[in-house]
Amino acid sequence: MRPAHLTSHSLYMLKTPSAVQKIKELLKDKPDHVGVKVGVRTRGCNGLSYTLEYTKSKGDSDEEVVQDGVRVFIEKKAQLTLLGTEMDYVEDKLSSEFVFNNPNIKGTCGCGESFNI
Repeated sequence: MRPAHLTSHSLYMLKTPSAVQKIKELLKDKPDHVGVKVGVRTRGCNGLSYTLEYTKSKGDSDEEVVQDGVRVFIEKKAQLTLLGTEMDYVEDKLSSEFVFNNPNIKGTCGCGESFNI
C-alpha cells in the first residue's frame, strides 16, 4: 500500500525529505512559481543530462508529481527516462546539489555530468 503522502504518479519520481524541504525553501521566495520542472537534454560525452528549473504552470504534456505539498513537473520527453527515479538533495563541505538516483541508467561519463539509458 502506498503511503498517504504520495500520489499515484509518484512512481515516476520519489523525492527524499531533504529534496522536498529544499524545494520548499527555494519556492518560498518565488510566489509566482508553482513548482519545479525536471527534464533531460542532450549534453556531454554520454548523451543526456538533467535540467531543473522553476515553473509558473504545468505544461500540457507534463506529468505532475505531488509529494508533501511540493509539485514537480516532468517534461514529456523525460518521463520514461525518470521512471522510478529518486530525487535527493545532498550537502557536504564543498557543495550542495540535487542528485537523481536513476535505476534506468546504463552508463555515465567520467565527470558525472551526463548519462545514457
